[in-house]
Amino acid sequence: MNMDISVVIPLYNEEESIGELYEWIERVMQQHGFTYEVIFISDGSTDRSWPIIKELNERSSHVKGIKFRRNYGKSPALYCGFAEAQGDVVITMDADLQDSPDEIPELYRMVKEEGYDLVSGYKQKRYDPLSKTLPTKLFNATARKVSGIKNLHDFNCGLKAYRRDVVKNIEVYGEMHRYIPYLAKQAGFDKIGEKVVQHQARKYGVSKFMGWNRFVNGYLDLLTLWFLSTFGKKPMHVFGFLGTLMFFIGFIATIILCIGKLMGRLWITDSPFFYIALTMMILGTQLFLAGFVADLVSRSSTNRNDYQVEEVI
Repeated sequence: MNMDISVVIPLYNEEESIGELYEWIERVMQQHGFTYEVIFISDGSTDRSWPIIKELNERSSHVKGIKFRRNYGKSPALYCGFAEAQGDVVITMDADLQDSPDEIPELYRMVKEEGYDLVSGYKQKRYDPLSKTLPTKLFNATARKVSGIKNLHDFNCGLKAYRRDVVKNIEVYGEMHRYIPYLAKQAGFDKIGEKVVQHQARKYGVSKFMGWNRFVNGYLDLLTLWFLSTFGKKPMHVFGFLGTLMFFIGFIATIILCIGKLMGRLWITDSPFFYIALTMMILGTQLFLAGFVADLVSRSSTNRNDYQVEEVI
């Protein structure tokens, strides 16, 4: 018999909220008669998060846990959680109680009945400080433009629902959790929807992800993803083209200078254009070789998602 829902929860030092969050999830699941599992991924937590997860596992067969030896980040935690998930619908949420488990039944319905591959939460009314909300708005506007997914207002919302095929066919690594809708679209899962969800005020502790550095990192990751999705399987196409173009321009300029020298009009090394042309030829050759090396690397990378898992329960 298939399992209805897998709830995947990455966390870092959230000891105060884990027990309360699980009780809330358990209550919602029992009210709606879902078969389910809850997978907690402790991303190198240094507080009592892992002992609490182990206690929950001993009390309930629905609880699973993965413990990283050190802090890797949210994307690696999601990657490992997705690998373990067995439910027909996979729900992700944060562990800080700002995502409401009461949203789960409707997210599940949208995937199962309306046929969405992915449904992303939209926290229309947020309780975050301006230092977090303003970068988020700028980030989402940029992500909509680059990804072409015009109907999403909140790419980075932790509360999402996926058809199981989606999480089994995308690779979340580095800091790419912000762009899972884009990754899904690139993998061919293009029925992507959005649901306005309730955003709870943080009850315990402080946010682990704050401010403008998050926006800058997100912007750089977006450029990386755009490049990889466009040229990732064919880096030689971009580096080789640029290298060939620069070498060709430099070579033609050098020929023109040589003709001028033969006609007695100038001494080549006295012209700054000679050094510019020579530099372009050298840079063009280097770009071409970089494209060749990048092609070799892209065909042989095997350990991009190699994480040290200390314990699985």
